[in-house]
Amino acid sequence: MRSALTTVLLTTVLVLAAPAATARPQVAPASAPAPAPFTFERVMVPMRDGAKMETVIIRPSGAKGPLPILLQRTPYGVPDAAPPRVPASWKTLVDDGYIFVFQSMRGRFGSDGVFTLSTALNPKGTDEATDAYDATAWLVKNVKGNNGRVGMWGVSYPGFAAAIALARPHPALKAVSPQAAWIDYWQNDDLHRHGALRLSYLADWVSSLQLTKDNGTGFDYGTVDTYDYFLKLGSAANLDRIWQGRVPMATALFDHPNYDSFYTSQRWSDALGKTVVPTLNVAGFWDQEDPWGSWQIYAKQQENDPDGLSLMVAGPWAHGTWGGVSPDVGRIRVEVNHPQQFRDEIQAPFFRYWLHGRGDRPNFRARMFQSGSWVWKSYESWPPKAAQPRALYLHADGSLDFTAPASGEMCRSYVSDPANPVPFRPRPISPTYPSPEWRWWEAEDQRFVDHRPDVLSYFSAPLTEDLTVTGQIAAELMASTSGTDSDFVVKLIDVLPDDYEKFSPVASLGAYLRQLNGYQWPIAMEVRRGRFLKSATVPQALVPGKVMAWDIPLRDHDHVFKKGHRIMVQVQSSWFPVIDRNPQTFVPNIARAKPGDYVKAEQKVCAGSRVVLPVM
Repeated sequence: MRSALTTVLLTTVLVLAAPAATARPQVAPASAPAPAPFTFERVMVPMRDGAKMETVIIRPSGAKGPLPILLQRTPYGVPDAAPPRVPASWKTLVDDGYIFVFQSMRGRFGSDGVFTLSTALNPKGTDEATDAYDATAWLVKNVKGNNGRVGMWGVSYPGFAAAIALARPHPALKAVSPQAAWIDYWQNDDLHRHGALRLSYLADWVSSLQLTKDNGTGFDYGTVDTYDYFLKLGSAANLDRIWQGRVPMATALFDHPNYDSFYTSQRWSDALGKTVVPTLNVAGFWDQEDPWGSWQIYAKQQENDPDGLSLMVAGPWAHGTWGGVSPDVGRIRVEVNHPQQFRDEIQAPFFRYWLHGRGDRPNFRARMFQSGSWVWKSYESWPPKAAQPRALYLHADGSLDFTAPASGEMCRSYVSDPANPVPFRPRPISPTYPSPEWRWWEAEDQRFVDHRPDVLSYFSAPLTEDLTVTGQIAAELMASTSGTDSDFVVKLIDVLPDDYEKFSPVASLGAYLRQLNGYQWPIAMEVRRGRFLKSATVPQALVPGKVMAWDIPLRDHDHVFKKGHRIMVQVQSSWFPVIDRNPQTFVPNIARAKPGDYVKAEQKVCAGSRVVLPVM
């Protein structure tokens, strides 16, 4: 969850043009250097308990008139200097005029205190909401030339830091944009998927935040394939021996496998009441880190939003790529520059209206850049009322259609072996950071597992017309296991036709393997852990061989399956090492399972299994 936004905003690209050839050298006349576009100031901002937060103020040079403040609080470090040129991603904001402020969160880099990774609200002390409140109060009082209005924004952890300010907003806080924020460490985002532990991401991300006060170095696996590392590691809690208690959040996660008060007490969004601060929530359909939280903040705000202040925006983005340059979705090429359109046509006007008092108020409640059609869509509500649920059935012959199974249709089965788990992306699997493969793995071609004996694939016939799916997707498996615990992973896939693109088979070495013809493009994927089907707080063993309903939420999407494409569903029981291995034997705590607990299990997917699509 490294801050994509800070990196994007503070990175400039230098373009060097080669001089044209001439008969003799030409001496250019001396010219004065261009004035610096920003001034830079570093200050220590006091909080109510006396702790001081490292803060930098980046102000446009020669700015006229009082300007609003855009504040970002981050655990990833503040800039060491002002950008020497206006970053492309700042241009529209700089044109409008803002004072940019970056602040290291409590206990990180130059800030006082202890960084705990906690999201809990402290009714009697300090927390991230009180720190945001105190920072806002200090800034409007002490930063010269501000107009008394503050906006907060950020992606990922900075997105959470912006969002939690909504729980206790300072009166000067006039607009907030939580982008890829989160609300719950157990339910989804970052550390779990409905209670299934995000193993490799925990190892990389949590250790990077707690082993040192700064970002430090990445976790050293000592191997080119993290799949091998985690397979040899055994159960997740064996990381505790390696870290020797120096990563307390990881230890706490291992000690709290169920949805107990450790997690519910940190669910800060419960404190959200009437929506009083204009909020631009942003999420990515292919966000590999935080795909869920911003949707939940929006849904919570909608419960009491009489003035229509909460907005939801999403697009075909991985984690933070709406702040970047490329419009492509992994290897899927897109011609429309939707990241720039988001920044110039949605984000900038939002802050312009609420912080400057200029322009038009946003006239939508939900706005999506729809994948497949590659067009912007606006909706009066989310999910759209026009979307109707339609069941896509998984049949025993491997077909997939909208017809309910005939009476007597049988099950399909496979053997899940924890000693040979299904990889979540092609091997060798690199560490999370700074791997470019990590960013777009959720859009990666699934043909690399399509013919594994422990993966079931279901295909539709080629579509005879476009199928638009807008809203919340869910899978409902009728399935059993021979074990007493199990996972099921469901993937909804858009299969591109064999003539999707013109392709030269001799273009370059390896190009044939990278072509998009026949590409199995994941649209929605999720895991469900059997022990939590009936209760998240009191896990229960499964009855071996008993067919039961598995509800598997596949989150919010807006996608068009184009005419001529096929729809595919894959079902498997491991997703390694992004998700820890289920031993398939019921144990009190999977994170501390013993080697003998890991057993093979026969998995069956039976008649009535379906994916429910919100069809427009």
